[in-house]
Amino acid sequence: MVRLGIPARIFATMLKLLPGSVGDRMWRWWYQRLAKRDAWGTLNFMNYGFVDDKALTLSEEDEKSRLFIQLYNMNIRELDLNGKQVLEVGSGRGGGASWIARTYKPKMLTAIDYSPQAAKMCSRKFSNITNLKFSEGNAMKMNFEDNSFDVVYNVESSHCYSNMDAFGREAFRVLKPGGKFAWTDFRDKKGLNQVHKALSSAGFKPVKDEEITKQVITALDQINEEKETLIKKGTGKFIRRSFETFAGVKGTPVYDAFQNGSLGYYHGIFQKPEI
Repeated sequence: MVRLGIPARIFATMLKLLPGSVGDRMWRWWYQRLAKRDAWGTLNFMNYGFVDDKALTLSEEDEKSRLFIQLYNMNIRELDLNGKQVLEVGSGRGGGASWIARTYKPKMLTAIDYSPQAAKMCSRKFSNITNLKFSEGNAMKMNFEDNSFDVVYNVESSHCYSNMDAFGREAFRVLKPGGKFAWTDFRDKKGLNQVHKALSSAGFKPVKDEEITKQVITALDQINEEKETLIKKGTGKFIRRSFETFAGVKGTPVYDAFQNGSLGYYHGIFQKPEI
């Protein structure tokens, strides 16, 4: 039996029927709720995770978040971040930005999220990391000067954006000439083509394009029991199935779509041409 949950069904239906700008506000409301709830316990990540065949050495503290960190690492590991100005768009609970700032040593990692509550929470939680700062920000209308960053990255966030063309243009605008944009997220085939079209129209040149669905499914399987336990502990029965859908646990539409191939998980690196 496919488990979606009444609130999730209502949410999904409204996203389909209402204008994109209303959908953006709905996602903002949802992430505000997530920042305030205990459904994720002490986890600093909300992504689906990634099982990597390349060994990654982690501290004892970070080891508990290995699968989530590996998704972030996979996305940016081929890029040079050391001493650079880096931007994360859609920073969520901040764990990815924290790990990258500590591990890859950018000069400054600026992390923005559409939820002001999430940005405030991350600012408090990671205030000890001197090369990391969080702020509220709109992926489709960023408050940065042109040519501000050497690298921009985006992890499992863009599926919430109502206008990928606008996001592509903004990512291109804030990157320095020669800068790179690393993207990873899930899409159906039509949605993936729209992403590539949006980034190409913005001016990006593709550097790498790959599908990583199998590695994400394996991660979802490995973390499934822990997610279900956290969600059960942190939510009531009425909202529980909707949180499970959001988390991609087994038996939900997202998980089943990955399994039957109607939804895939992808990774790409794109470059802004040199002047």
